[in-house]
Amino acid sequence: MKAQQIENKIDSIISILTLEEKVAMCHAQSKFSTPGVERLGIPEVWMSDGPHGVRGEINWDDWGYAKWTNDSITAFPALTCLAATFNPKLSKEYGINLGEEARYRKKDILLGPGVNIYRTPLNGRNFEYLGEDPFLASKMVIPYIQGVQQNGVAACVKHFALNNQELWRDHINVEISDRALYEIYLPAFKAAVKEGNVWSIMGAYNQFRGQHTTHNSMLMNTILKKNWAFDGVVISDWGSTHNTKEAVLNGLDIEMGTGTDGLTTSTKNAYDSYYLANPFLEMLKSGEIEEEVLNDKVRRILRLMFRTNMMPNRPFGRMNNQEHLDVARKIAGEGIVLLKNNNSFFPIDPSKKMTIAVIGENATKSMTVGGGSSELKAKTEISPLTGLKDRFTNATISHAMGYASGPSAYGKVIPSTFDAEKLKLEAIEIAKKADVVLFFGGLNKNHLQDCEGGDRQSFSLPFGQDNLLTEILKVNNNVGVVLISGNAVEMPWISNVNAIMQTWYLGSEAGNAIADVISGDVNPSGKLPFSFPKKLTDNAAHSFGKLSYPGDSINQYYKDDILVGYRWHDTKKIAPLFAFGEGLSYTTFEIKNVKSDKKTYAPSDKIIVSGLLLNTGNVDGAEVVQVYIGKSKSKVSRALKELKGFQKEFLKKASSTTFEIFINANDLAFYDETIADWNLEKGEYVIYIGNSSNNISAKIKIEIN
Repeated sequence: MKAQQIENKIDSIISILTLEEKVAMCHAQSKFSTPGVERLGIPEVWMSDGPHGVRGEINWDDWGYAKWTNDSITAFPALTCLAATFNPKLSKEYGINLGEEARYRKKDILLGPGVNIYRTPLNGRNFEYLGEDPFLASKMVIPYIQGVQQNGVAACVKHFALNNQELWRDHINVEISDRALYEIYLPAFKAAVKEGNVWSIMGAYNQFRGQHTTHNSMLMNTILKKNWAFDGVVISDWGSTHNTKEAVLNGLDIEMGTGTDGLTTSTKNAYDSYYLANPFLEMLKSGEIEEEVLNDKVRRILRLMFRTNMMPNRPFGRMNNQEHLDVARKIAGEGIVLLKNNNSFFPIDPSKKMTIAVIGENATKSMTVGGGSSELKAKTEISPLTGLKDRFTNATISHAMGYASGPSAYGKVIPSTFDAEKLKLEAIEIAKKADVVLFFGGLNKNHLQDCEGGDRQSFSLPFGQDNLLTEILKVNNNVGVVLISGNAVEMPWISNVNAIMQTWYLGSEAGNAIADVISGDVNPSGKLPFSFPKKLTDNAAHSFGKLSYPGDSINQYYKDDILVGYRWHDTKKIAPLFAFGEGLSYTTFEIKNVKSDKKTYAPSDKIIVSGLLLNTGNVDGAEVVQVYIGKSKSKVSRALKELKGFQKEFLKKASSTTFEIFINANDLAFYDETIADWNLEKGEYVIYIGNSSNNISAKIKIEIN
């Protein structure tokens, strides 16, 4: 059916629905579904977490697992890893394969991806998001959405908006300038709507300027539905609805998860007590709310259904399979970031006979379990230790836990029952006898680590890892650190280790992907999607004190404004430990002959930056050419430079290729609060071309007139 035919059909359906049937469509009937209309053959709508894989089946009324035997899936790498690939083509593959599994599992809405900006390294959910830069997040989220939705499954971009910490997330009120809102925190959502054509959006828990974001008039009515012309469905986060009238009038279409367990009262059907249930119905019957307000919500829901479960010729999807695992492994390998590699510590030759000590709980701990709503029931999960043993068959590999964290549990910390001192001594003993030590450290999916519902309480490595690593270095100085985390960590031992690899949460194929890179079967090409500060107060949000993060438990002020991540480090000349866009390779690259197609541009012009990229080493590999632009002598305070384009190129050894990166001149505008609109300043701009935000190969001056 054509779009207008669908709209006509929707109108005809609305005309024969009763008031009660329409209201019922606007709220949950179970943990993850909303009712259909049996009388007319309108199906239920079924949703599922999450952004990295389709969650195991949950009970109707509580958070317990239903214990099905056919709901195991492929766990894809966390979105921080996807962002680190700097490869939108891989994002499309990710979305397609994930969408196939969601469709096979008969889901209509997949609750992801998340595009909240990385503001603080303590945020417990950063691992679910696409990093600190709005341009990178925008370019990576669009193909993900398109890939998921080509399966007849709606993506649901979350959490709209300003949900940048887990601590006090259900009530903290964010105060922020309009400029920071539009330039930093909204672009990825806007790209999802305007370019990705996403079919649903999830509200957030927090407040913005004194009103909960899920039914915030400015965010939902003015920005999302009016200015961006969003024609899809706004869904609450589970329990983020607080007021019937605000929910009715400020853009919420479907209310989910109200009450901690979905059973808010002892009435026959507790879901009828939701804000958008009987209280909404009473307002309609009394005439306090016009029926057209309800009809708009139902129109959006039906439109989503015609795109999903009422779409003719809807694809069937595919269950988890080897092809999905191959895609997960490919993304994982391409997202791993090599941060330090003294004396070519990596790659380690798998043909050599040697003794490798693998130390760390993270070498064996499951990272698909825990973390909150993105928890997965993976059919397989290859641990790093298993992956290394399978690849390094000529080596003698020994393992010691070294440290222990306790099991994953939502909302609480369960202490480890292991003897920490004994674990440490065992690790030191095997390190003494090894030719090579691989220390698997980082964070995990436990509460107060990389997990929903709480933030990290420290920037340093947990569970005594810093001390353990220091002791290991006393007995063996041939140490490489493999960090598994979704966040930056402090590294007091950095100058004493030979190599550091950031490997994220990689899902089902984690161990194989890590072994691929350590062995050299895959040349690392990942780039950091967020900055690693040397110390916590070097991070912009933390530099302004507690009112900036985490707030006073009631209000929070984004005093860092537009200077988030590398914008802060660059502009304030505070060197990071590792910079945004940074990442090493087993080969070497050179960027040469860089130029712009013109020196002067009109606002409607495209700026074309071109040049030559050479692989000057003796290994095939990939490099990301990054283009940043800054405004000289601006009338407003600006970041030194901002990412405006990037291109990933795969090159055979000793070969070269030309690159062209296109940038709309209009995209250099800033949000001007004096006119409440975007403003493209005339004058001189500087284009910076390099392979990370702190490694610039060339600068070009241009004019906008």
